Amino acid sequence: MILTLLALPLAAQQPTIALIGLRHSHTWGHLESIVKSSPAKLVAISETDPELIAEARKLTAPDVRYFDDYVKLLDQVKPTMVWAFVENNRHHEVVLACAPRKIHVIFEKPLAATFQQAELIRTTARKHGIQVLTNFSPAFTPAYYAIKAKLDTGALGAPWRLRVTTGHGGVFPKSGRSRIFHEWLIDPVKNGAGALMDFGCYNVLYSLYFLGRPTSVYAYALHLRPADFPLVEDGVTMVLTYPKAVAILEQSWDLPPNSSGFEIVTYQGAIRMQDGKLESRSGREPAVPLAAPPLPLERSSPIAYMVHCLAANRPVEGLVSLDYTVAVNEIIDAAKRSIRSGKPVSLPPARP
Repeated sequence: MILTLLALPLAAQQPTIALIGLRHSHTWGHLESIVKSSPAKLVAISETDPELIAEARKLTAPDVRYFDDYVKLLDQVKPTMVWAFVENNRHHEVVLACAPRKIHVIFEKPLAATFQQAELIRTTARKHGIQVLTNFSPAFTPAYYAIKAKLDTGALGAPWRLRVTTGHGGVFPKSGRSRIFHEWLIDPVKNGAGALMDFGCYNVLYSLYFLGRPTSVYAYALHLRPADFPLVEDGVTMVLTYPKAVAILEQSWDLPPNSSGFEIVTYQGAIRMQDGKLESRSGREPAVPLAAPPLPLERSSPIAYMVHCLAANRPVEGLVSLDYTVAVNEIIDAAKRSIRSGKPVSLPPARP
């Protein structure tokens, strides 16, 4: 049914998907969803770690093929698309392999470990005409579109301050499915940073969506638990400045439960989201619930959206597109430079 609705031109041949790597904690929830119901058929998985392979085999059908070399997988299986669950600094390597083979790519956020790698991904994808989609969960969450729709009505006036706090307590299992994920998440080269990359990429995406491209970035890092995170920061505050607005972004691996929050203040009101509760306030009036209608079926998941775009012969757009996700890496890189220098970093105009 999902395939019929999303990809009628492809009905004669269901799109196929392969996983490259099982090295992200998000792998397992997505894998379970793919196995249960997906508009693309899972045909192969590439991984070298025996423990992760054994865990995946518990979930997948007997006809799913396993490889220890993803290039062999690409050449022998020729999937329509891959979803890569590997270290951030390997994302560009995956695109360099997939693009000449005309295989489309989905990544877990962020797009890359560095801005330079992100630009290479965009250049390579455009050269070979493949789609690259970065899975940022807000892109598939109705609340953020409801916020944008409310702002776009103009009823609350223009937004001038965005404040977002995201994170968790930083307790990562060092065994089982997340063992390798924990190892590379706290590696500044493989991840690209610490909490700045892990949660800062979400917050930067919000700022781009609701306020646009900032003119400067200032960031300050904390190292509150060096014994747990010896090489990377476990907390960062970013201040993104605009001609008539500011974004205050807090990302941390040291937060107690229920400490995350989202608030955007306008000239005539505010919108707030806390613990899944979304509400809008106009002037001095009491806050009222803000409804978030369900998203269209093709926006229900990364695979559904990729299949929809391929069937419609249209580019991946919006929050998961290369334009947004490359800009996220650019701003994160500016934040890293600001942390090193202790000074704000100006951003140049956006590149085409």
